[in-house]
Amino acid sequence: MKAFVVRQYAHPSKISLTLDAPEPMQAKDTILVDVYSAGLNFFDILQAQGKHQSKPPFPFILGSEFAGVVVPGQVFPPGCPFKPGDRVFGSAPGCFAERVAARIDNLEPMPDTLSFDQAAGLYVTYPTSFEALDGRAKVQPGEWVLVTAAAGGVGIAAVQIAKALGAKVIAACSSSKLQVVRDWGRPDAVVDYTADGWQKQILHLTAGHGVDVVYDPVGRVRESLKCIAWNGRVLIVGFAGGTIESIPMNLVLLKNISLVGIHWGPYQEHDPERKREVWRRLLQLLAENRLPPVLYPTVFTLDTVVDGLAELEARKTFGKVVMRVRDCAPPGASAKL
Repeated sequence: MKAFVVRQYAHPSKISLTLDAPEPMQAKDTILVDVYSAGLNFFDILQAQGKHQSKPPFPFILGSEFAGVVVPGQVFPPGCPFKPGDRVFGSAPGCFAERVAARIDNLEPMPDTLSFDQAAGLYVTYPTSFEALDGRAKVQPGEWVLVTAAAGGVGIAAVQIAKALGAKVIAACSSSKLQVVRDWGRPDAVVDYTADGWQKQILHLTAGHGVDVVYDPVGRVRESLKCIAWNGRVLIVGFAGGTIESIPMNLVLLKNISLVGIHWGPYQEHDPERKREVWRRLLQLLAENRLPPVLYPTVFTLDTVVDGLAELEARKTFGKVVMRVRDCAPPGASAKL
């Protein structure tokens, strides 16, 4: 099968597509899924170079989130809620490939309203943003929320979710992407955070109050402390800007600020009940079309995934970047792309 195999750490641009990778082996509590679309993430770039905390043994296949169809003719684990031909989405290591073995507790049924491309980018971005805002920061209706890097995958998801929770949202990103956020995230205001003194604009928008919550996936926490309110909460989501910040703790003390981390991946191990609750609420919001997935217009393939990762790394993209692995529908299945 075709797969994007990493045999030694290297930048993705230095890795070639493997045409004859071995089929995945089914293990305990896993099922085989034909991959139709896969989501691209910044940490895929880091993992290929050995710069991410997750370091699978060589050789390994890149990719972590996908959507596809359950393969027929396999042995299903006891109590498995899925059957052959079901459309599913979820997370599994090695999904930049034509087939993947996925743990059943890391899969969800695809809503009928979504395509494979839309569902492929849900499993990491949306629960991360939902748990950050609802579970960790406990955002309340009427509070001001600042989302940095608001045009990215988790950023637009955070804008949508904060609005769904009743917050007033200020979306911050570069000037070239402001219109994208206006069109897809529908925030209350947008700010160009590459402009000098952008924090003053936020203080003006909030009548001097400042923002109650900062959602930061890129590494602009220190800058955001200039416009955070008393008792504000800062959600540390990631460091897509490439630098892990050092925060002046005197500012944290003087404004009574809470610094709150969010790492969604380990929830299955540490808090599986909360994970189920988050997905129950997210699937309901998706079914109600209150969180329409935002996709980057260019859809890549296994042959061009390197190009997609390059555009993601160069900050040329917005929304969720996806790769389409299959174009044809399996017999008897609805394969809406």
